[in-house]
Order: sequence, then C-alpha cells, then structure tokens
Amino acid sequence: MKYKLPNKSIITKHLDDFRFQTARADALVHLSILGLSVGVLTSLVLTFFIFCVNSALALWLPLGDSENFESLNLASRLLAPVLGSVILLLIYRFIAKESDGVGVVNVLERLRYHDGLIQLRSLVLQFIGAAVALVSGHSVGREGPAIHMGSAVGSVLGQQLKLPHNSVRTLLACGSAAAISAAFNTPLAGVIFAMEVIVVEYSFASFIPIMIAAVVAAGIAQWAFGSDALLHIDAMPSISAAEIPFLILLGVLVGCASTLFTYLIKAISIKTQSLGLSMRFILAGFVTGTLALLIPEIMGMGYDTINAAILGQLSMSLLFAIMLLKLIATACAIACGIPAGLISPSLVIGAVGGALMASFLHHTLELPIQNSGMYAIIGMSAMMGACLQAPLAALTAVFEITTHHNIIWPSMLSIVVAQLVSRQIFKQPPVFDLLLSLRGFSYQHDPVTQSLQRSSVKDAMSEDYVCLARVFTRNTLEHINLPEWIVIEDNQMPVAAIAGHHLIAYLEQHPELDAIDLLDAPLEQHTIASIDIRSTLAKAREMFSQEKVAMLCVTHWNPLAQTFVQGVISRESFNQTFIR
Repeated sequence: MKYKLPNKSIITKHLDDFRFQTARADALVHLSILGLSVGVLTSLVLTFFIFCVNSALALWLPLGDSENFESLNLASRLLAPVLGSVILLLIYRFIAKESDGVGVVNVLERLRYHDGLIQLRSLVLQFIGAAVALVSGHSVGREGPAIHMGSAVGSVLGQQLKLPHNSVRTLLACGSAAAISAAFNTPLAGVIFAMEVIVVEYSFASFIPIMIAAVVAAGIAQWAFGSDALLHIDAMPSISAAEIPFLILLGVLVGCASTLFTYLIKAISIKTQSLGLSMRFILAGFVTGTLALLIPEIMGMGYDTINAAILGQLSMSLLFAIMLLKLIATACAIACGIPAGLISPSLVIGAVGGALMASFLHHTLELPIQNSGMYAIIGMSAMMGACLQAPLAALTAVFEITTHHNIIWPSMLSIVVAQLVSRQIFKQPPVFDLLLSLRGFSYQHDPVTQSLQRSSVKDAMSEDYVCLARVFTRNTLEHINLPEWIVIEDNQMPVAAIAGHHLIAYLEQHPELDAIDLLDAPLEQHTIASIDIRSTLAKAREMFSQEKVAMLCVTHWNPLAQTFVQGVISRESFNQTFIR
C-alpha cells in the first residue's frame, strides 16, 4: 500500500522548494513575482503615508495648502518645529528601542551588515516619526522615510516567507525602488537609485524584479494621486553651447555647496554626539524654528520654493538667504537624527543656488543667460548628484520630475563637474556613507564581497555526507555508503566532522572493534559550526574567519526527511571555489 504524505508536509516541501529556488541566480520568475508583490505593498504603504501627511498639513496650514508655511505667523514658525521635536522625543522614549533605526542610512547598515533584515517595528517608527517631522515643518524631505519604509516592506515580506537572505536583499532593493517611484512618480529614478545607491551594483538577476516593483508602484501611485509631474513647468528654451562655461561654473559652485553641506553634517554630528537624543531633537527644532523666523521658506520639503525659483519669482537676496539657511537647517536636522530625508532639501538648495547664479550673471554682469529657470533645474540635479554621488539617479530623478528632455545634457555636464569638485578636490564621501561612518561602520564595495552576498550557502554546500551518532556499532555501517564527510552528532547536534576514507581505514585497521566512539577515536577531527541554509556566502566567509572552524554545517529542518543537517562546506573547498 502506497504511503500518502500528510498535506502539511507536502505544503512545507513545496514552500521550501520555492524559497530555495529564489536563491538561484536564474530565479527571475520567482523573484519577479515577489518584486511585484513588494511593489504593490510598498505603494499602498506610501500612498497612505502621503495621504496622512498631506491631510495633516492641509488641516493646520493657512488656506489648506500643504506647502504654505510662509503664511504662518512668527510664533507658529518658531514653535512648530520645537513642538514636533518634543513629540518625536516622546515617541522615541516610550515606543522605540535602542536597536530601532530609520532612514536610508539604516537601510544601508542592515543591507551591508545584517543581510538586509529590517524589523516591522522600525517601519512603524519611521512612518510615525517622519509624519511628525514633516507636519511640524522641519527642513527635511519624505524620500528618506519612503526608502526606509519600502525597504522594510521588502525585507519583512522576505522574512515572513523565510526566504534565503540573498533573496531578502533583492526584495529590500525592490522596496527602495518602489518607494522612490511611488513617492515622486519617478519609476526610472527609483530603479537607478536602488542599483546605484542601495545595492551599489548593476546585476541582471536583481534588475528585472526591481524594475517590476518600480513600475507597479508608479501605476498605483498614479491611480491614487494622478499622473502629473511633481513640478509644473512650462516649456523652456534649450541651453546653447555658448553657455557651457556657465554650466561648468554652476557645477563648481554646487560642488562647493555640497562640500559645505556634508562638512556641516559631520561637524554638527561630532559636536552633538555627547548630547542625549532629547537635546539633539530639541536643538534641531530650535535651529529650524529660529531660522524660519527670518526665512519661512526653509520649512518643509520646499517644492513650492523650487517652483518659484524656476519661474523667477524670487529676488537674489531671498534666493541667497534660502540657500544658506536651508543648508544649515537641513544639516542640523540630519546630524541631530530627525527621522526624515535630505534629498528634497538638496533639490531646494540646488534650485535656488542655480537660479541665484543665473540671475547674478544676467542682471548684474549682463552676461547672455537664456533662462534662469533652466539653471535652477540643472542646479537641482547637480546638488543631488554631488551629495549622494549618484549621478545617474540624480539626472533621471530631475528629468522625471520636470519632464523636460532638454535639461539632460547640460545637467550631465554640471553633475560631473560638481561631483569631481566634491569627491576629487575636497575628498568628500557620499553623504549616506559619511553618516554610516559616523555610526562607526566602514564598508568596502569590493567585488568579492558583493558576489558572496548575492550567493546562497545552498549553492556551495556538498551533499556528499552522512550524520552519525557519536557512539555507533559496526552493524550501523552495513546500510550506509560512506560519503566524503562524516558529521558527528552528540545529542542530535553536529559537533565535529571527519573524512569518510579516514573512518574506513581506521575500521580496517581495528577489526576487533564493535562499538566506536568517534570523538574519542584517534581520527583527524575537523571543527565545525552551524550556519542556517538561508545565509549568504558572505556570512559563510565571516564565520570561517571569526569562528576559526574548518567546516560549516548547513542546517535546516526538513519535516519530510526528518533531517536537520542539509550539507557541509569545508574551508578548503570554499577558498578554492570562491576566494581566488
């Protein structure tokens, strides 16, 4: 009579098969399905987040305009950021745990050092914290929180499905791309940002699911908020070749501004690191509120200020004041840990800086500037590119935000010059890497590590092994074909390994032995450590280095076969195959 397996075991087997298929480099169908799911979930979360923030802003700002901080009275300008800081302080003190982190920097930390594992708790903290920061008028943006929430959605989904960690990393990148796509209606920029800033590589295996996630997220966001571009700009004249020197000058100035921005973040972070979280939050709120007494345009994300700069509605003195005070307020907010982003403020700084330079050259020096609005747009892309040192992400983001194709080549020129000034002349790192280093982390983007992080231990393990109890009899071996490796179990846990041919030779030399204690027998034993089958090969290399073991035992409970050990990886085979 044929034995029928329990339905639960059959389902478990199919789920395991699906999980481990996603770890393969050619698992595009599996990862594409998961990427689509991440895109849908991320867009729903971001749509709700944007709705909550815009609704709250419309309720308390004059005329129901979610950008109208300029119409607030003096007391409101000062008190709103301070009150927001107090609320954030209460949230962090009574809800957050010490291990909870938010923002793009936390995403990079979890991706690079923790296999992309982000907790649901940090998603909730980011949602609430960012909403409070944005509604209270802090000089921050929503893109950082969006990226964190999207990445957390992808990571949490992967963890709930118990996917291999290299697959979780891909879903995290899908979430970050979907977040940028949904928050700004920029699907192409979302894909490039995820590849250029988050995973720092262009890989075909992850490119397709990331693109699917971004497209799906953009579609849902457009259904919810419409398909209009973020900025409403009429047609503008193209930049002529005669203006190339001005574009280079703009790149130099933006590179200097970006350097000042990163320097201020570093300086304020170092000066305030001895202060408690409460003092840093209050300091950020007080600085923003005080500066807003002078220039209220620095409050909030500032897309209305960008529009005004592009349309030439701001005087040169106001442009200069906004650029300087926005830079200071944003640097203080980021350095003090306000849980929101810096991309929107960098766009504002770049826009007013570009418009200021063009207005000065045209009106003061009477040089032939076609349109100051074009320089505002180009300044946006140059500042974002220089701060993040992600030129393609900046270029595509500004292009999709403005929908003007004639900004592409002049923006490329200014972005290149700005990045060269910031990176090569002033030796400034990308701002997210700077923030990561201030937390005590240092990461090298070497090809070997990236390759190991993309690969699962399942692809490297050998299944030519057998598990034996520490004490066994000769009769036990009659039904076993001795493999390459013997994993010795004590109390059903792997404790050491020996070579199969060594055991055979030992038994042939001692035919009188019946019961054998493998741990006491004079056999060459290899120290062993257990590694979960979901881990990446980067984790395997780390364990070989830290645990000082000769072999890793790949573990995962198989309910059908009733086995715990699934394979082994020897240090020698690992080094020969993957570390060359």
